[in-house]
Amino acid sequence: MLKNSRDQWGSVSKCLHWLIVLLIFGLAVVGLTMGELPRTPKYFWVYTAHKSMGITVLVLMLLRLGWRLYAGAPAPVAGTPRWQHAVASVTHWALYLVALLVPLSGWMYDSASGLRPFRWFGLFDVPKLVAPNEQLAENAHAAHEQLFWLLVLLVAAHAGAALYHHMFQRDHTLKRMLPGYRASRTTTSEHP
Repeated sequence: MLKNSRDQWGSVSKCLHWLIVLLIFGLAVVGLTMGELPRTPKYFWVYTAHKSMGITVLVLMLLRLGWRLYAGAPAPVAGTPRWQHAVASVTHWALYLVALLVPLSGWMYDSASGLRPFRWFGLFDVPKLVAPNEQLAENAHAAHEQLFWLLVLLVAAHAGAALYHHMFQRDHTLKRMLPGYRASRTTTSEHP
């Protein structure tokens, strides 16, 4: 099933979700450690790979957002209190927004820094968003770092809630996003 249903996330949503999770995890590891690398050709390769992965996340997040608007989302699992559904909804949309803003701020930083254009995984030059501007570069870099830590908090809250539902509520909230899971019609309920 490609499209999301009332009972579960479809394969397109699952694929985008887990691919973006893996890319963001990789970006986080690289982003937190690349400042410690010596300024050798390997450093510049790692830096360019980080930028290329960031642009990839930006594009995938735009696809994910478009797909979510088109395909909708499953109904809450039966027994989910309205307040939990409301918090989950706000958290999801905040995750979408911040996961778009982190790579966008990195792209803005790269553009404003005046560095030569980088090639997306060596295939084509990524256009600059703005002309070189030292103040804008500093602001974009600061925003990139602060938004990253906000993303970490949102991901931790999101993952923590999914694990809470799985381990303590013992419902299908987490399972509905796992590959291969097929929901039965009794796992959800209508919330008027």
